[in-house]
Amino acid sequence: MLEDLLVATADGLLHLIHWDGMTNGRKAINLSTVPFSVDLQSSRAGSFLGFEDIHIRDMEYCATLDGFAAVFNDGRVGFITPISSRFTAEQLRGVWAQDVFDGTCVAVNNKYRLMAFGCANGSVQVYTIDNSTGAMQLSHKLELTPKQYPDIWNKTGPVKLIRWSPDNCVVMVTWECGGLSLWSVFGAQLICTLGGDFAYRSDGTKKDPLKISSMSWGSEGYHLWVIDGNCSLNAGGDGDIDTKNEAHQLGILQFQFIKSALTANTCMSNQEQVLLQGEDRLYLNCGDATQAQNPRSASAHSGHKPIRERGPFLEGSLDSQGLSTLLGHRHWHVVQIHSTYLESNWPIRFSAIDKLGQNVAVVGKFGFAHYSLLTKKWKLFGNITQEQNMIVTGGIAWWNDFIVLACYNLSDRQEELRIYLRTSNLDNAFAHVTKVQAETLLLSVFRDIVILFRADCSICLYSIERQPDGPNPTASIQVLQEVSMSRYIPHPFLVVSVTLTSVRTETGISLKMPQQACEAESIMLNLAGQLIMVQRDRSGPQIREKDSSPNQRKLLPFCAPVVLAQSVENVWTTCRANKQKRHLLEALWLSCGGSGMKVWLPLFPRDHRKPHSFLSRRIMLPFHINIYPLAVLFEDALVLGAVNDTVLYDCLYTHSSARQHLEVLFPFCIVERTSQIYLHHILRQLLVRNLGEQALLLAHSCATLPYFPHVLELMLHEVLEEEATSREPIPDPLLPTVAKFITEFPLFLQTVVHCARKTEYALWNYLFAAVGNPKDLFEECLMAQDLDTAASYLIILQNMEVPAVSRQHATLLFNTALEQGKWDLCRHMIRFLKAIGSGESETPPPTPTTQEPSSTGGFEFFRHRSISLSQSAENLPANKFNLQKTLSMPSGPSGKRWSKDSDCAENMYIDMMLWRHARRLLEEIRLKDLGCFAAQLGFELIGWLCKERARAARVEDFVIALKRLHKDFLWPFPVIPACSVNSPFKNGKYKTAVGEQLLKSQSADSFLNVEMDTGVSSAPQSHSWLSTINSSQREMDTVSSHGPHMQDAFLSPLLNKGDECSIGSATDLTETSSIVDGDWTMVDENISTLSLTQSELEHLSLELASKGPHKSQVQLRYLLHIFMEAGCLDWCIVIGLILRESSIINQVFIIMQSSDADGEIWQNIKTGLHAVDRWASTDCPGYKPFLNVIKPQLQKLSEISEEQVQPEAFQPVNPCKVTEQASPRAEESRSLTCHSTSPQSDSGSSSVSRHEEDMSGAEEEDPLQEGSYDCTVS
Repeated sequence: MLEDLLVATADGLLHLIHWDGMTNGRKAINLSTVPFSVDLQSSRAGSFLGFEDIHIRDMEYCATLDGFAAVFNDGRVGFITPISSRFTAEQLRGVWAQDVFDGTCVAVNNKYRLMAFGCANGSVQVYTIDNSTGAMQLSHKLELTPKQYPDIWNKTGPVKLIRWSPDNCVVMVTWECGGLSLWSVFGAQLICTLGGDFAYRSDGTKKDPLKISSMSWGSEGYHLWVIDGNCSLNAGGDGDIDTKNEAHQLGILQFQFIKSALTANTCMSNQEQVLLQGEDRLYLNCGDATQAQNPRSASAHSGHKPIRERGPFLEGSLDSQGLSTLLGHRHWHVVQIHSTYLESNWPIRFSAIDKLGQNVAVVGKFGFAHYSLLTKKWKLFGNITQEQNMIVTGGIAWWNDFIVLACYNLSDRQEELRIYLRTSNLDNAFAHVTKVQAETLLLSVFRDIVILFRADCSICLYSIERQPDGPNPTASIQVLQEVSMSRYIPHPFLVVSVTLTSVRTETGISLKMPQQACEAESIMLNLAGQLIMVQRDRSGPQIREKDSSPNQRKLLPFCAPVVLAQSVENVWTTCRANKQKRHLLEALWLSCGGSGMKVWLPLFPRDHRKPHSFLSRRIMLPFHINIYPLAVLFEDALVLGAVNDTVLYDCLYTHSSARQHLEVLFPFCIVERTSQIYLHHILRQLLVRNLGEQALLLAHSCATLPYFPHVLELMLHEVLEEEATSREPIPDPLLPTVAKFITEFPLFLQTVVHCARKTEYALWNYLFAAVGNPKDLFEECLMAQDLDTAASYLIILQNMEVPAVSRQHATLLFNTALEQGKWDLCRHMIRFLKAIGSGESETPPPTPTTQEPSSTGGFEFFRHRSISLSQSAENLPANKFNLQKTLSMPSGPSGKRWSKDSDCAENMYIDMMLWRHARRLLEEIRLKDLGCFAAQLGFELIGWLCKERARAARVEDFVIALKRLHKDFLWPFPVIPACSVNSPFKNGKYKTAVGEQLLKSQSADSFLNVEMDTGVSSAPQSHSWLSTINSSQREMDTVSSHGPHMQDAFLSPLLNKGDECSIGSATDLTETSSIVDGDWTMVDENISTLSLTQSELEHLSLELASKGPHKSQVQLRYLLHIFMEAGCLDWCIVIGLILRESSIINQVFIIMQSSDADGEIWQNIKTGLHAVDRWASTDCPGYKPFLNVIKPQLQKLSEISEEQVQPEAFQPVNPCKVTEQASPRAEESRSLTCHSTSPQSDSGSSSVSRHEEDMSGAEEEDPLQEGSYDCTVS
């Protein structure tokens, strides 16, 4: 029939005309005489059209269906086919499409046997013919959804034109009102110009859609030629049309496209790279080959890829690079095809990339060329005659280092299968050529087997083997098996792809013989969208492995074909094996257009148990994804794709110009890489089918994936949204099953709370009814020490429970966070507890997802206090300071705590917890933690210490305290210099201990992550203080004669009148001062550094060794300053001892003399120092020299104090003191009743403590103004 023209006229006649214009005497056929029916079986009794004025408006011939798709003028659509070879009215039969009454146009896809009918309502109905009955069957619809295009989906007007691409893979649709849309064969939408940047300008105004009067695809589908519909309007009429015509003087537009290599070369479907081909370039997603060689781990290939080791860039960790390389960054790796090759061979028809993503090959009109991404070089045929002499027919594929292709040899007029080596020159002399009987339509490679599908509908399998002989290795080919499929395939052109796979229905056999699981077990044919599996027949006698050669073993016959799925566009499978992820690697992945994807998943019995007889070996699971799939990453449970994105550039043109440039109407289009997780869809489908055990096996095999927590969250979220918002009751809800499934994983608690916080509040009750009470989940988090997740549950509790419950849980969490030093969380909890108290429940704390670096703790010096210096440090003399320090109100999270507002009880409640924690830290001598706690939470340490001076802030045992400080601050114990004391310690035992301590201190963590430097030099200028233990007075002077060096100090030294010493100092946190280095190396200016004697060097090194880390020194001085201000003199003594600065001890003694210090404190200090002295004599002789230095002062002071204490010696002890001693836990007992604490009881308790403070002799203001007193020490 192709030699005739069929013409339909408006009078309802069909004319068959020869090309020379003759009708050959055949009569025109009247449509009203052709019988039409619902299917061909009942057509004998079919009705005629019956109306006189019926005629065909649009029709197209479909060669593979042998008939005409027709649209009639009344909107009905049908299919007319001759039931015999003769084309006469008697022999024609018609079939109706029952539901279409508004057809406007038709287009036919021969490869997939589809007829697309455009309708007046804007949708396209795609029909196919049912093979058994001959009826028209609706395959799918192409229509815009109100969800995606809410304002235009029903305002497009009738469909105007439909055009299938030359490769039959996509269809372009346009409407009367304008706009273009591109769809895949089975209805996945790829592009639509009625939304986004196509339809709106950057300022939000709507553009006029592009109206099209005619369009046609260019060669290979790389271009779409369009005639702009506006230019066909008459120039007359109103002014609008006139200006438009001026703008559209050129009425022909050309749109450029790139397409996936899968459209032409289906053997690419076992690759994991996305390869897109344009007319002159390739787009790859595998990044830079020099940076990442392989998309998979070496172990995955090791079985059958021995040549992998040859790559020059294969060092480094290959396992981890796979996923990141294939996902990579957003940009494509673009390879421009060599211009010399394109000149004579445009356009590109096929392209292929090798497994490692390092080499690509392209096929144009004649010959082929290949490119290395490592060397960035092309290889073309040296002899152009050889190139022009071959036409590649069935595709091109890589096998290791070889290129396999099927071609037609023009000079010999012979079909051939050729193999070229990549590394040798591109010449037929180096090729291995095998002659083939019939034209090859499709080619594919599976492991070491090449499969060809030929024009006579036969499939031929060849084994391919590497021949290492000679300088250039070659490959040899042998025929393994031929299978004729002509009984099952009506037309060879209908076969879209042919693949050899290891997929088989009997997974049980592969369990017994796992080595067979990787063999070529079945052939997958995509026949016009129908996926057909031809499996090897194992029912006959099996050849035992050892009796046969490998080639004979593969000659098992094939069974009859089985249809697996309909509407299949692409098939992915892999030949790799991985025992951990067998589910994913032995599955078959299908892309089904608009209906999403499907996976044919193997089901394995658990622990090699006997499989259930009723359980099928495989299951087909459908799932939807939001992208169009172009590659499947099997182990990583990801789908890769590409999506069209747009960039507006209408800002380049002024709106005032009358001409609306087409470039402005149409945005700049770019192709973006996309990827999507699919694992949660599969797990959910398995759970729906009560295959929870299989879902667990699959999930556990993927639990190491970085996004596995996200997978569980997505699954829970999707099921929750669907079921909780459903209008009808759900008979068998899935949420409880999903919840139970997620509890199998350690991430259960995080998954639930993350899902809840991303879901609206209305659905929470439904969620927690399935997963469990949030209070129980909160407690589980606390038990698991997962405080951040517990904080998230608090927000849930705050919304679902009464304030008392959330306060109770918040208190639990707050105490635990304090204990663990999670300061960020503590700050949030303080804010949260206050919000509950003041009714600000609408401001829940933001849950810290990750612990901030600073939360390891640090004294951020006076973060909530400003310290003003009365003069700047630079103007002061080097040895005299007189500073006034002002502590202002704290401004941090605890700032509000001191304001007298309505939530006084709430503040008191928080304070109780903070006080209790501080007391515990002090009692356990954890000064470092206390410093972190105060600095991070803005705790008013000085005010609190003043209250606790005679209780918790008292040093019970000086020796234990000293040891604990040495340990906490990584401060080495002092050693005796060998040259000055002739002692048994010369053997170096102590030196090694010191060395170890120093090594520890190098790697020590400290309060602050920020580098901190002291502004005050603490290296003594006299370098020989340890060697002269004679004149105690001289010792006193030399040790305390440090000249302070200040550099913008935040925290300034407190000095005594006649004493030139620094008590403590800390510089700005952000400063890195060079004085630090000076601290360690400073010597007396009068002595030349070069003239140091051996013994002096020893003293210096000993002194360096006896100091702890610089950071610890700064922290100790900060604490010293705090204790000095609070009047905790016993602690000042301990810190003075560890720093070994007699000036500090001296300072304390002077304070004790000048003030009416508590005799009890003095007694405690005296006892403590004696204890230290005894301990030093026995255990730590290094302290003896220093204790000897301060001994005279101690004696002098004790004489004075004894005189003062003597008269009071026999007086009874103050009863108030006794009660304080007897119940040091007064505050703790009060905090037990914290929920009922009233402001009155608080004020009462604070008056008690105030009375106690007055008794201890400290001048203290009202506790509510604790933070704002001035203190001058001069």
